[in-house]
Parts: sequence; structure tokens; C-alpha cells
Amino acid sequence: MTELTKEYIDNLKKIIEEKDDVKAKELLKDLYPADIAEIYQKLDLQEAIYLYMLMDGEQAADVLMELDEEDRHKLLKELPNELIAKRFVDNMETDDAVDLMRELDEDRQEEILSHIEDVEQAGDIVDLLKYDEDTAGGLMGTEMIVVNENWSMPKCIDEMRKQAEEVDEIHYVYVVDDDDRLRGVLPLKKLITNPSVSKIKHVMKKDPIAVHDSDSIEEVTQTIEKYDLVAVPVIDSIGRLVGRITIDDVMDEVREQHERDYQLASGISQDVETSDNVFTQTAARLPWLLIGMIGGLSNSIILGGFENSFATNPKTALFIPLIGGTGGNVGIQSSAIVVQGLANNTLKEGNIFTQILKESIVSVINASIISLIVFVYNFFMLGDRAITASVSLSLFTVVIFASIFGTFVPLLLDKLKIDPALATGPFITISNDIIGMLIYMFMVSALT
Repeated sequence: MTELTKEYIDNLKKIIEEKDDVKAKELLKDLYPADIAEIYQKLDLQEAIYLYMLMDGEQAADVLMELDEEDRHKLLKELPNELIAKRFVDNMETDDAVDLMRELDEDRQEEILSHIEDVEQAGDIVDLLKYDEDTAGGLMGTEMIVVNENWSMPKCIDEMRKQAEEVDEIHYVYVVDDDDRLRGVLPLKKLITNPSVSKIKHVMKKDPIAVHDSDSIEEVTQTIEKYDLVAVPVIDSIGRLVGRITIDDVMDEVREQHERDYQLASGISQDVETSDNVFTQTAARLPWLLIGMIGGLSNSIILGGFENSFATNPKTALFIPLIGGTGGNVGIQSSAIVVQGLANNTLKEGNIFTQILKESIVSVINASIISLIVFVYNFFMLGDRAITASVSLSLFTVVIFASIFGTFVPLLLDKLKIDPALATGPFITISNDIIGMLIYMFMVSALT
């Protein structure tokens, strides 16, 4: 693997400036597409375009899909539609081609499709574009090895050789009937050990694991993970084989989803990258900062309403950070467990009550331990029994409330079709902080 040092990049820039095609090709020859995509980030747009024009179609297509969306968009904006069709789309598998086309407006999509010489490939892309991008149909590709259950093994092998010319990676050989309905998978071992069988349906593995084209990406991910698959066939509503999804496509989607969830949990309202401009990053962060500001102002109003309590017992102010911080932490812990259960499908309708009960028991145990520790500390260090009691009781109540609140909120958001990851971020912290202050101040007023 070539190390992309500063000297390497400087040398490449010099070669590009001199327009030395031979040396530039030599430098790129042994690099992986991901490495070339990394180089792209260190070049200006015209230098990048120069390199793309030197690469063969397949390499250029692979590198293009390794770029992040913003860099890819900048490059495509500078290239004519015919070039995109012949240099990129023609050399891509259909799932990658569809991902690329979704980033373009409809007018450019139509023009690019008109320049694709392979009518069958263009038709497949058009069909796949009709699927929702968050479904199995929107993620699948159509390149795969398909044989008929009634073929003999010699014919099967002959047909597989022909189809293999159009497929980059062969994960499974799928077996269909005369109506193209998926019937089985043909293991490689059967090809070797049964070279003359009359019909491959006698040796195929029946009832293979499959997903429907309308299934969500989360369902596809769970299927691949559960059964340890490297690829999964996709069928339509009547069982016909329409495509396949490979694990690398799923992993890309999982990574993007995790990035979105992490940003959402951190109070960032839209997908941003470190390379995004100041205005984009500001727009992504500001909404939750404003909500946090409103939460802080609400807290100040609540505390202002108990001004007399502070005047009478100034020491009560010492425990405001403890109450707010503990409630926020407990709420985030509870919501994170529920969000994880929803994401990996371990939390289902039948065991939601069990989870709530378990969370309630855990919260009572945690609340008891925390409040007892604080009670002992205040009893010996503070010397004020009223404040000691009010702080400990407030902590006990806040921990239980925050735990239950943190459990219910993601479940509710999931029911409302809102990303439950929202519950692990500022929303739960601000809510628990405000309610925790109310509980604490009412306890202080009642007991002091």
C-alpha cells in the first residue's frame, strides 16, 4: 500500500502541472480506489478532473463512488452528461449507478440515461429508481448469477460462464423456476461433486433466506447480520427474484445511519461534514442551541420563583448542578438502551412491558444508592437535616422519573416514525433538567 505523504502529493501536483500523462498513470496504477479518493481531497477541482480523465472507466467509476457526496457533486457538476454516462455509469453495477443518479436532478438523469448504450442496463436503472431509497429495492443491484431449476449441471455451468462476464463478484448462484420465482441456492460444493446431475433442483439448497423489495434497510441489515450472509436475494411480492444486496452496500448504509444518529444525539439537526462551510455547520447546530437556551431560561424562571427559599436557605443552591446533572445522565442512559434495542430489533412489541419493568427496578436501585450516599454526606458535612432530606428525596424522585421518561420517549418517537436517536441528545437532557428543578424546588419548599 502506497503511503500518501506530503512529498507524494507534491510530486503528483508537479506531474499534473507538467501534464505528464505517463508519470501520472504510473503513480495511480497501484493505488486502491479509496486511496485515490483520499488524494482527491488534497487536489483542486481541475487537478482532480485531469486525473479522472487518465483513469480507465472501471477505475474511475470505483473512485467516484469512494468520494464523499459533496466532493462527488462538485466533480459531476463540471462534467458533461455524456461523459458521466460513458465513463462512469457504463462501468458501474446497477446499485452504484442508482446511488449516483439519485444525487442528480431529473433532467440530468434523463439525459445521462439517454447516453447509456446498454439498453438493458439503462432499463434496470430506471426500474430501480422507482423504489424508495430506504427500502431493499432502492439498495439492491441486478448483477447476479441466476440459473433455472430444470437445467442440467452441464448447461448450468455453461450459462454461469456467460453470466459471469457481467458480474464483478459472485457470492451465490440463485436458482429460479420458469416464472423467475426464487427456489433455492446452488452451493459451489454441489457444482464440483455433482457434475452430471440431470436437474439442479435435486441438489440445490431449498428455501433460501431472502428479503422483499419493500423491506426497510434496517430489516435487510438485521437479516444479513442474523444469518451471517455476504449477500441476500431480493424478491417481489409474488416471490420473483429481482435483485441482490451485498454486505458492503449494507455496511455503507449502517455507517451513514450511525453517523446521522450520533449527530442527532449530539444536537446536530442535519448531516454535516468537517469540510462543510461555516453557514452549513451553523444551521445544523443552532436549532438545538436555541432550544437549550430556552431550557436554560426556563430554569432561571423556575429558580426565580423560589427566590425566598434561597434567601432563607442559601445552601440549597449548592445542589442545583447535582440534581440537573444526575437527571440528565440517567435519562440519557435509559434512552440509549431503548434506542439500541429498537435499532437491533431486540426490543419488540412483546417485551416492551418487560423492559419498562426492568428499567423501573434498575432506577429504584440506582436512586436508592445515590440518594443514600448523598444523604450520608450531607448529614455529616452540612449539618442541616431539612436540606439533607430535601436533596436526598429530590435525587431519589428525579432518578426514577428520568429513568422512566428516558424509556418512554424513544418508544413514543418510534411510534410516531421519528428517529428515536433524538431521545439520546439534548431533548432528554433539557427536559429532565427542567423537571428535575421543579421537583427539587417543590421538595425544598415543602421540607425547609
